[in-house]
Amino acid sequence: MAVTAPRTTNVPTLPAHPDPDSDRVLDSGLLHELSYAFGGPFHFLLPHRFDANLAAFRTALGDAGVKGLVYYAKKANKAATWMERCAVHQAGVDVAGVGELREALGHGVRGENIVVTGPAKSDELLRLALLQGCLVAVDALDELDMLITLALTAAVRPARLLLRRLPPTQPHSRFGMNTGELETALDRCVRAGDAVRMEGFSFHLSGYATQPRADLAAELVEWCLKARVVGLQADRISIGGGFAVDYSPADQWHTFLAKQHPEHYHAHKTFHSGDFYPYHSPVAGADALRTILASVPEGGQTSLAERLQETGTLLLMEPGRALLAGAGSTVFSIQGLKERDGYRIATVDGTSLSLSEQWFNSEYLPDPELVTPTGRSRGTGIHPTCVGGASCLESDMVTWRKIPLPARPRVGDLLVYPNTAGYQMDSNESPFHDLPLPPKVVLDRLGNRPRWRLDRRTAY
Repeated sequence: MAVTAPRTTNVPTLPAHPDPDSDRVLDSGLLHELSYAFGGPFHFLLPHRFDANLAAFRTALGDAGVKGLVYYAKKANKAATWMERCAVHQAGVDVAGVGELREALGHGVRGENIVVTGPAKSDELLRLALLQGCLVAVDALDELDMLITLALTAAVRPARLLLRRLPPTQPHSRFGMNTGELETALDRCVRAGDAVRMEGFSFHLSGYATQPRADLAAELVEWCLKARVVGLQADRISIGGGFAVDYSPADQWHTFLAKQHPEHYHAHKTFHSGDFYPYHSPVAGADALRTILASVPEGGQTSLAERLQETGTLLLMEPGRALLAGAGSTVFSIQGLKERDGYRIATVDGTSLSLSEQWFNSEYLPDPELVTPTGRSRGTGIHPTCVGGASCLESDMVTWRKIPLPARPRVGDLLVYPNTAGYQMDSNESPFHDLPLPPKVVLDRLGNRPRWRLDRRTAY
């Protein structure tokens, strides 16, 4: 029996979770004014949502009876407002380069609240981290040697460091040291004496599964106990990031994956289920941390939380996307429309580089909102529309998918992509075609008339 391709009018939808805060912004009329003022796409940020996410992580630690520190992974979004919030709340920041470290310091984050990660760190980065009292996640033996040399030469303070473990479950990872290298690193830390303060261990683990994090965290606790025997401080471990964000309801997500088909995409673009970020996660954000802490590691008898308590081990983590959940959206203006066979192509005033999922040959799936000059469109129709960028490249598609918009889009309407603060705004941005980078607008107060300002980052 022949299989009939799905009709364009049956394109699946993937709505984001309801968000009253963002809805108030969309209905306020402010976005059209800002679109006119900037003459191009922009992002708006909601710092109070960052505060709430940070508080949720800290509450999860407290409820489990675990002492810990939360470091914001700056790579997820480079706006200054997140570091300002970290400074206000005495939270940490995770940086990987000199520029990020200087930005964090310049916006009020104390050096002792900064952890420096990333592979093969430069001498300049290690020197600045040492002078500012930052914690350094050492990734290799040569990096450890350089840090010890700098500490002995500068003689201003001991080098604070963690030793990063190569995950046994991901032996081909380029991050961390294997068992033999860790043994050598411990010996070198002991020999360095007062030049270093070896505070513990860390790991970088890909994916979002919780049990592997609990298992590897338990192993790092054992490494801490081993290091204490030879006189090292070793009183903390870092489990890095990898806390998922839940963008869409479970039923909508699974229905979308089951229905999506090349006919639902411009030019019959083909995506497989595994190409997409998991836009629904049953355990996300601070709840993922709760799950990790409640897990019994492989071969153990007690939960990770209990093991941390009984060994007096501090838990560090570096969430990025999870601290930014619901904390911002991206706004494009429609500047042209074309009719195609059963659908429309909308061209917007920016490029796909401002939604960075394209970097992964994927698609940012949560449905954008269509906003007219009078507010959100609340039509009940189905108007399939893909979204192209303003460049002259066929591949510059903001959204290949034929989005089932509720009303017929018009030039001057806005498309607002929800919940884009985590990685989408910055990971792949580029002033291609000499188009300006989308500015970031901070909304400090919501209500009928939101109060806004430009983000204070020193350079974009």
